[in-house]
Amino acid sequence: MVPESGVFIVADGMGGHAAGEVASEMAVTIVAKALENVAGEPDPEAAEIIRKSIIDANGQIFQRTLVEQDKRGMGTTATAMVINGGQYIFGQVGDSRAYVYRDEQLLQVTKDHSYVQEQVDAGYLTPEQARTHPYSNVITRCVGANAEVEPDIYFGTLRSGDIFLLASDGLTGMLEDEELLNIVTSGYSPGELVDSLIGEANRRGGLDNITVIVIRIDAIDVAD
Repeated sequence: MVPESGVFIVADGMGGHAAGEVASEMAVTIVAKALENVAGEPDPEAAEIIRKSIIDANGQIFQRTLVEQDKRGMGTTATAMVINGGQYIFGQVGDSRAYVYRDEQLLQVTKDHSYVQEQVDAGYLTPEQARTHPYSNVITRCVGANAEVEPDIYFGTLRSGDIFLLASDGLTGMLEDEELLNIVTSGYSPGELVDSLIGEANRRGGLDNITVIVIRIDAIDVAD
Protein backbone atom coordinates (compact mmCIF):
# COMPACT_ATOMS: atom_id res chain seq x y z
CA MET A 1 0.00 0.00 0.00
CA VAL A 2 1.34 3.46 -0.96
CA PRO A 3 -1.47 5.78 0.18
CA GLU A 4 0.47 9.04 -0.27
CA SER A 5 0.65 8.23 -3.99
CA GLY A 6 -3.01 7.24 -4.28
CA VAL A 7 -1.92 3.61 -4.80
CA PHE A 8 -3.33 0.71 -2.79
CA ILE A 9 -2.47 -2.97 -3.24
CA VAL A 10 -3.69 -6.23 -1.74
CA ALA A 11 -1.75 -9.43 -2.50
CA ASP A 12 -2.55 -12.82 -0.98
CA GLY A 13 0.19 -15.40 -1.50
CA MET A 14 -0.10 -19.15 -2.00
CA GLY A 15 2.21 -22.13 -2.36
CA GLY A 16 3.04 -22.73 1.29
CA HIS A 17 3.43 -20.10 3.99
CA ALA A 18 7.04 -19.09 3.26
CA ALA A 19 6.72 -19.15 -0.54
CA GLY A 20 3.37 -17.36 -0.44
CA GLU A 21 4.90 -14.57 1.60
CA VAL A 22 7.70 -14.20 -0.95
CA ALA A 23 5.27 -14.06 -3.87
CA SER A 24 2.95 -11.52 -2.27
CA GLU A 25 5.84 -9.32 -1.12
CA MET A 26 7.39 -9.39 -4.59
CA ALA A 27 4.07 -8.46 -6.20
CA VAL A 28 3.46 -5.52 -3.87
CA THR A 29 7.04 -4.23 -4.24
CA ILE A 30 7.14 -4.50 -8.03
CA VAL A 31 3.66 -3.08 -8.64
CA ALA A 32 4.06 -0.23 -6.11
CA LYS A 33 7.37 0.80 -7.67
CA ALA A 34 5.88 0.85 -11.15
CA LEU A 35 2.90 2.93 -10.00
CA GLU A 36 4.83 5.59 -8.07
CA ASN A 37 4.28 8.24 -10.76
CA VAL A 38 1.10 6.97 -12.39
CA ALA A 39 -1.16 9.66 -10.91
CA GLY A 40 -1.86 12.39 -13.45
CA GLU A 41 -1.43 10.14 -16.48
CA PRO A 42 -4.43 9.97 -18.84
CA ASP A 43 -6.65 7.05 -17.84
CA PRO A 44 -5.78 4.75 -20.79
CA GLU A 45 -2.04 5.21 -20.16
CA ALA A 46 -2.49 4.76 -16.39
CA ALA A 47 -4.45 1.56 -16.98
CA GLU A 48 -1.71 0.23 -19.25
CA ILE A 49 0.93 1.01 -16.61
CA ILE A 50 -1.10 -0.94 -14.04
CA ARG A 51 -1.57 -3.85 -16.45
CA LYS A 52 2.13 -3.99 -17.32
CA SER A 53 3.17 -3.75 -13.65
CA ILE A 54 1.18 -6.86 -12.78
CA ILE A 55 2.48 -8.69 -15.86
CA ASP A 56 6.04 -7.73 -14.86
CA ALA A 57 5.45 -9.01 -11.32
CA ASN A 58 4.11 -12.23 -12.80
CA GLY A 59 7.22 -12.71 -14.92
CA GLN A 60 9.65 -12.08 -12.08
CA ILE A 61 7.81 -14.37 -9.66
CA PHE A 62 7.50 -17.11 -12.29
CA GLN A 63 11.22 -16.93 -13.07
CA ARG A 64 11.99 -17.37 -9.40
CA THR A 65 9.85 -20.52 -9.27
CA LEU A 66 12.00 -21.95 -12.06
CA VAL A 67 15.35 -21.44 -10.31
CA GLU A 68 14.44 -22.00 -6.65
CA GLN A 69 13.05 -25.44 -5.95
CA ASP A 70 11.44 -24.43 -2.67
CA LYS A 71 9.51 -21.68 -4.47
CA ARG A 72 7.91 -23.92 -7.09
CA GLY A 73 4.15 -23.53 -7.19
CA MET A 74 4.12 -20.17 -5.46
CA GLY A 75 1.92 -17.35 -6.66
CA THR A 76 -0.26 -14.56 -5.39
CA THR A 77 -3.42 -12.65 -6.03
CA ALA A 78 -3.03 -8.96 -6.82
CA THR A 79 -5.62 -6.22 -6.65
CA ALA A 80 -4.16 -2.77 -7.23
CA MET A 81 -6.10 0.49 -7.01
CA VAL A 82 -4.98 3.86 -8.34
CA ILE A 83 -6.78 7.10 -7.55
CA ASN A 84 -6.19 9.26 -10.61
CA GLY A 85 -7.77 12.68 -10.28
CA GLY A 86 -11.50 12.11 -10.15
CA GLN A 87 -11.22 8.54 -11.39
CA TYR A 88 -10.30 5.17 -9.93
CA ILE A 89 -8.62 2.33 -11.80
CA PHE A 90 -8.21 -1.27 -10.66
CA GLY A 91 -5.91 -3.98 -11.97
CA GLN A 92 -6.82 -7.43 -10.68
CA VAL A 93 -5.75 -11.07 -10.84
CA GLY A 94 -7.13 -13.75 -8.52
CA ASP A 95 -9.86 -13.59 -5.90
CA SER A 96 -8.85 -10.66 -3.71
CA ARG A 97 -11.80 -8.32 -4.12
CA ALA A 98 -12.55 -4.63 -4.38
CA TYR A 99 -15.89 -3.17 -3.30
CA VAL A 100 -17.27 0.34 -3.27
CA TYR A 101 -19.96 1.59 -0.91
CA ARG A 102 -22.19 4.25 -2.46
CA ASP A 103 -25.91 5.00 -2.64
CA GLU A 104 -26.39 2.83 0.47
CA GLN A 105 -25.15 -0.25 -1.39
CA LEU A 106 -21.94 -2.25 -1.24
CA LEU A 107 -21.03 -3.09 -4.83
CA GLN A 108 -18.37 -5.60 -5.84
CA VAL A 109 -16.19 -3.88 -8.44
CA THR A 110 -13.95 -6.81 -9.37
CA LYS A 111 -14.87 -10.35 -10.40
CA ASP A 112 -13.09 -13.36 -8.89
CA HIS A 113 -10.86 -15.50 -11.07
CA SER A 114 -12.05 -18.68 -9.41
CA TYR A 115 -13.54 -22.07 -10.22
CA VAL A 116 -16.80 -21.32 -8.45
CA GLN A 117 -17.19 -17.92 -10.15
CA GLU A 118 -16.83 -19.65 -13.52
CA GLN A 119 -19.52 -22.13 -12.45
CA VAL A 120 -21.78 -19.24 -11.39
CA ASP A 121 -21.19 -17.49 -14.72
CA ALA A 122 -22.07 -20.70 -16.56
CA GLY A 123 -25.27 -21.10 -14.54
CA TYR A 124 -24.19 -24.31 -12.78
CA LEU A 125 -24.03 -22.77 -9.29
CA THR A 126 -25.89 -20.00 -7.52
CA PRO A 127 -23.83 -17.39 -5.64
CA GLU A 128 -25.10 -18.91 -2.40
CA GLN A 129 -23.95 -22.40 -3.42
CA ALA A 130 -20.59 -21.00 -4.52
CA ARG A 131 -19.86 -19.63 -1.05
CA THR A 132 -19.99 -23.06 0.58
CA HIS A 133 -18.66 -25.13 -2.33
CA PRO A 134 -15.66 -27.35 -1.42
CA TYR A 135 -13.66 -25.74 -4.26
CA SER A 136 -14.51 -22.17 -3.25
CA ASN A 137 -10.82 -21.40 -2.60
CA VAL A 138 -9.59 -22.68 -6.00
CA ILE A 139 -8.50 -19.78 -8.20
CA THR A 140 -8.10 -20.00 -11.96
CA ARG A 141 -5.71 -17.09 -12.46
CA CYS A 142 -2.90 -15.83 -10.25
CA VAL A 143 0.36 -13.88 -10.43
CA GLY A 144 3.46 -16.06 -10.80
CA ALA A 145 2.08 -19.52 -11.45
CA ASN A 146 2.45 -19.38 -15.24
CA ALA A 147 4.68 -17.62 -17.76
CA GLU A 148 1.87 -15.28 -18.78
CA VAL A 149 -1.10 -13.68 -17.08
CA GLU A 150 -3.67 -11.11 -18.15
CA PRO A 151 -5.02 -8.73 -15.47
CA ASP A 152 -8.56 -7.42 -15.61
CA ILE A 153 -8.85 -3.62 -15.59
CA TYR A 154 -11.76 -1.68 -14.12
CA PHE A 155 -12.46 2.07 -14.41
CA GLY A 156 -14.87 4.31 -12.55
CA THR A 157 -15.60 7.85 -11.44
CA LEU A 158 -15.08 8.78 -7.80
CA ARG A 159 -17.86 10.32 -5.76
CA SER A 160 -17.56 12.19 -2.51
CA GLY A 161 -18.50 9.80 0.30
CA ASP A 162 -17.36 6.66 -1.51
CA ILE A 163 -15.83 4.00 0.70
CA PHE A 164 -13.61 1.45 -1.04
CA LEU A 165 -12.86 -1.93 0.51
CA LEU A 166 -9.99 -4.07 -0.79
CA ALA A 167 -9.67 -7.48 0.84
CA SER A 168 -8.23 -10.96 0.53
CA ASP A 169 -10.54 -13.97 0.63
CA GLY A 170 -9.61 -14.40 4.27
CA LEU A 171 -12.21 -11.69 4.87
CA THR A 172 -14.75 -12.31 2.12
CA GLY A 173 -14.75 -16.05 2.74
CA MET A 174 -15.80 -15.49 6.35
CA LEU A 175 -18.32 -12.64 6.00
CA GLU A 176 -21.30 -12.31 3.67
CA ASP A 177 -21.63 -9.09 1.67
CA GLU A 178 -24.53 -8.00 3.88
CA GLU A 179 -22.32 -8.41 6.95
CA LEU A 180 -19.57 -6.39 5.28
CA LEU A 181 -22.15 -3.69 4.52
CA ASN A 182 -23.28 -3.55 8.15
CA ILE A 183 -19.72 -2.94 9.33
CA VAL A 184 -18.81 -0.48 6.57
CA THR A 185 -21.85 1.66 7.44
CA SER A 186 -21.15 1.64 11.19
CA GLY A 187 -19.72 5.16 11.12
CA TYR A 188 -16.20 4.12 12.10
CA SER A 189 -13.06 5.74 10.70
CA PRO A 190 -11.22 3.78 7.97
CA GLY A 191 -8.70 2.48 10.52
CA GLU A 192 -11.46 1.39 12.87
CA LEU A 193 -13.28 -0.30 9.98
CA VAL A 194 -10.16 -2.33 9.17
CA ASP A 195 -9.87 -3.44 12.80
CA SER A 196 -13.57 -4.27 13.01
CA LEU A 197 -13.61 -6.27 9.77
CA ILE A 198 -10.52 -8.28 10.69
CA GLY A 199 -11.81 -8.81 14.22
CA GLU A 200 -15.14 -10.14 13.00
CA ALA A 201 -13.49 -12.48 10.48
CA ASN A 202 -11.22 -13.83 13.21
CA ARG A 203 -14.21 -14.24 15.52
CA ARG A 204 -15.80 -16.44 12.82
CA GLY A 205 -12.73 -18.66 12.75
CA GLY A 206 -10.14 -16.69 10.76
CA LEU A 207 -9.37 -19.65 8.52
CA ASP A 208 -7.05 -17.77 6.13
CA ASN A 209 -4.78 -14.73 5.97
CA ILE A 210 -6.87 -11.57 6.27
CA THR A 211 -5.74 -8.43 4.47
CA VAL A 212 -7.99 -5.38 4.42
CA ILE A 213 -7.62 -1.82 3.11
CA VAL A 214 -10.36 0.81 3.50
CA ILE A 215 -10.25 4.10 1.57
CA ARG A 216 -12.82 6.83 2.22
CA ILE A 217 -13.25 9.64 -0.30
CA ASP A 218 -14.12 12.72 1.75
CA ALA A 219 -13.81 15.22 -1.11
CA ILE A 220 -12.70 15.32 -4.72
CA ASP A 221 -10.40 18.13 -5.81
CA VAL A 222 -9.65 17.79 -9.50
CA ALA A 223 -7.48 20.45 -11.16
CA ASP A 224 -8.88 22.03 -14.29
